Amino acid sequence: MYDLESIGRNAKEMAAYIRRLDSSVRNEVLMACAESLEKNTSFILAENKKDMTNADPARAAFNDRLMLNADRVLALAEGMRKVARQDDIIGETLYMRALPNGLQVGEKRVPIGVVGMIYEARPNVTTDVFALCFKAGNACVLRGSSEAINSNIALVKILHEAIQKLGHPPKIVQLIEDTSRETAQKFMRLNKYIDVLIPRGNAGLIASIVENSTIPVIETGVGNCHIFVDESADHSKAIPLIINAKTQRPSVCNACEKLLIHRSIAEKFLPEICQQLSQANVKILGDAEVCKAFPQATTATEDDWQTEFLNLTIAIKVVENLDEAIDHITKYSSGHTDAILTENYANANKFVDLVDSAAVFVNASTRFTDGEQFGLGAEVGISTQKLHARGPMGLKALTTTKFFALGNGQIRN
Repeated sequence: MYDLESIGRNAKEMAAYIRRLDSSVRNEVLMACAESLEKNTSFILAENKKDMTNADPARAAFNDRLMLNADRVLALAEGMRKVARQDDIIGETLYMRALPNGLQVGEKRVPIGVVGMIYEARPNVTTDVFALCFKAGNACVLRGSSEAINSNIALVKILHEAIQKLGHPPKIVQLIEDTSRETAQKFMRLNKYIDVLIPRGNAGLIASIVENSTIPVIETGVGNCHIFVDESADHSKAIPLIINAKTQRPSVCNACEKLLIHRSIAEKFLPEICQQLSQANVKILGDAEVCKAFPQATTATEDDWQTEFLNLTIAIKVVENLDEAIDHITKYSSGHTDAILTENYANANKFVDLVDSAAVFVNASTRFTDGEQFGLGAEVGISTQKLHARGPMGLKALTTTKFFALGNGQIRN
């Protein structure tokens, strides 16, 4: 039986230990871990190769997230350095207020405590989550998937060695190496020790955790992202932008999955964008008008409009106007990222106001929904819920607040 109780107790102790560390000490640890990752690139890649050898070659999108190379390891290290270089937000006083009785009441930013993470085959999550949690003053407990187990064990081993060399306990970050479903289910019930649980993976994984966890959960990641091409859109901008949003990295959650086109421009715009997408090896699904304009397209089903493809597939629909586009997005979007391409200021504002997603763009690729791109450094994930974090989750999303009061003998009447 895997001893999750000990892992939970250790994490709680480590959270108390980390709270006592100065920001400079936390930064020193992160810089040392980043250097150690770079020095051990060959070892990391050898362990990742074991995972890739066991991977199903038919799962291209999944394997793209699983695969590490020298550049990606370098990016892991650099991401950790960027986190270390960020301003320390722990202890930040958000406001102070003097009450009539002379009591000074304030609110300050503090660590959450212990952050649990359950994620799929994304080795980068291992280092990103540790860096952000530690910088924000939290301990973390990680549970990756069986497909990435060798990579994750290697990465945590390197982190532990770097942490120990500086005289700190390695259990600041812990990896659950048992990837069985039974252990995952028990992990979800460690609410005595874990303060928040963050899943990162497919819709099924996230739904299972939300339904079964006794720990508060922050949902992340599912991205059924839309782009609406308004009648006033600049076609010279729109076509390369759509191609980028769909093809630059189709296996990630901020890739465009659905394209909505205003009816007044459909006759001209549809054949052109479909031809460009087809030349980029994108499979096109569409409504009757799309299939008529581009006979190579396949008729989209109801399930297709709800699906996050995570590959070179896109579903396209002709809509009457902006209102129908917003209605369609309201019905089918996962609340991750949606965009409008328009030169009409009023339409842009209406879209931003009425589309209820974590990120809403005007004339920009959906691929920009990312902690690094938003200037947050690494991210834990992209929250598609509304409490307590939404959108790319950087340092602030891994903190909470506490009230404090400064008195001079006041008593309540």
